[in-house]
Amino acid sequence: MSDAQATQILATSRRATRGRRFRNQLALQTMIFPGLLVFLVFEYGPMFGLQIAFRDYSLVRGFFEAPWVGLRHFQRFLIDPNFWTVIQNTIGINVLGLVLGFPAPLMFALFLNELRHQKFKKFTQTVSYLPHFVSWVVFGGLVINLLSPETGAVNRLLVMIGAIERPIFFMGQAQYFWFIAVLSGILKGIGWGAILYLAAMAGVDPQLYEAAIVDGAGRFTRIWRITLPCIMGTTVILLIFQIAGFFNTGFEQIWVLQNSLNVSRSETIDTYVYKVGLQQLRFSYATAVGFLRSILAVILVMGANTLSKKITEKGLF
Repeated sequence: MSDAQATQILATSRRATRGRRFRNQLALQTMIFPGLLVFLVFEYGPMFGLQIAFRDYSLVRGFFEAPWVGLRHFQRFLIDPNFWTVIQNTIGINVLGLVLGFPAPLMFALFLNELRHQKFKKFTQTVSYLPHFVSWVVFGGLVINLLSPETGAVNRLLVMIGAIERPIFFMGQAQYFWFIAVLSGILKGIGWGAILYLAAMAGVDPQLYEAAIVDGAGRFTRIWRITLPCIMGTTVILLIFQIAGFFNTGFEQIWVLQNSLNVSRSETIDTYVYKVGLQQLRFSYATAVGFLRSILAVILVMGANTLSKKITEKGLF
């Protein structure tokens, strides 16, 4: 028997094996189909509309009659007077969020994991989760009221302890906006973001902690030598996800907190695309900006994953 015939027989045998496996698991396979259909319709289906970024689309001409203009809209964004303002604000908020916001859920999860009073632990978890389920319209209104120079609790507290002499109009001074956006985001999502870390910590072998206690390791040593290394995979994946969303600041949060006084530091790609696309009806231009952001996100996630695999030998794929 020749090598070609042997290869053909082996390939036929593998196809037959895969066919039998699929028939045996047909009930399980069909359970995937509804989710796959939803994914194709709502995730891949809208990608057909990305053509608008390369057309001069308008409501009058319609989709298929809009002429092709190539990369014209991408070029217009790069020379737009608002380009650097939008990019600077988007990157600034995300860098600050990466430095302050990424470690916050991890540190909070470590704190919860070390609590031994179960009732207090459950109460703390419940209270920290609740803000996640409140919409940004409501939560943003609470933030604005707390920072109010007239009735806000923050200004009253700062004046009471002598940190400031008179109330500060935080929402009316643009230099405070990045910190307000990042800190309010941390406050709203810290409990929800700690869930994955707590799940990863629950999978750590308790015998490791017992052996460390026998060897005389303190609580912080156990965290540094056992807990953090054991959840490194989860931490790396969440870090890659955050880097992937580096150009996404969250439309709802920014839109609620934005006003005419702080717009110079609050105008991000999300709000800019909304204003240009829906308020000015420049659909092709807004689609091009959003498409460019998606391309940059793919580049970032690929780069972050490659760098992570080289440094920690762990990655998303």
